[in-house]
Amino acid sequence: MTMYPYSNAALETFARNIITQYDPNLLNTPAPIPVEAIMEKCFGLSIEFRHIRKNGRVLGETIFEDTMVAVYERRNGEGYKLIPVKGGTVILDVNLMNKRSDGRFRFTCAHELLHYIKHRDYFVRQGETAAMTKNEPDTDTARMLERQAERFAAYLLMPKKTVKMAYHRLMNRSGDKTKTLASLFEVSVLAMGYRLQEMGLHT
Repeated sequence: MTMYPYSNAALETFARNIITQYDPNLLNTPAPIPVEAIMEKCFGLSIEFRHIRKNGRVLGETIFEDTMVAVYERRNGEGYKLIPVKGGTVILDVNLMNKRSDGRFRFTCAHELLHYIKHRDYFVRQGETAAMTKNEPDTDTARMLERQAERFAAYLLMPKKTVKMAYHRLMNRSGDKTKTLASLFEVSVLAMGYRLQEMGLHT
């Protein structure tokens, strides 16, 4: 049986409800969505930066329960080691630390947020204490959950209502509208391009 078959519409509604819970005014003015604050204040999550894997394949890991987590320690060539991590922690690859405004950091945060609030029960039932965001998911279920998290991240960081507002304000202006909107919402140009295309807005 397919697990957690959330539709795009359901994920978009869920993202909108989270924004409304945090601050409904965010849906009235085009601006970056404060995903870190939402994670902390609405869901009690904390963020840590680590070298998760030597090859950089894993960008994020959401810890559901207190456990020992393997991370890669580059200092002194130590390699992998186990560290204690509390449940409710999102570990992000250290390479994202200096990219807080280029989209990837914020997108990964939003992605991991969905794993925590919608996929947690599934992973715990599988005997897993954490969910990982991998560049290349290796099972059909993992791919489905990753797609859901990607869609949710887009909906949370680029709300339909405020993206439309900002887009129409740029209608009579010259320049690259996708790039301008990406900068405004602090997402990647590629992510904004996909969002505009999905919404039927063309630049």
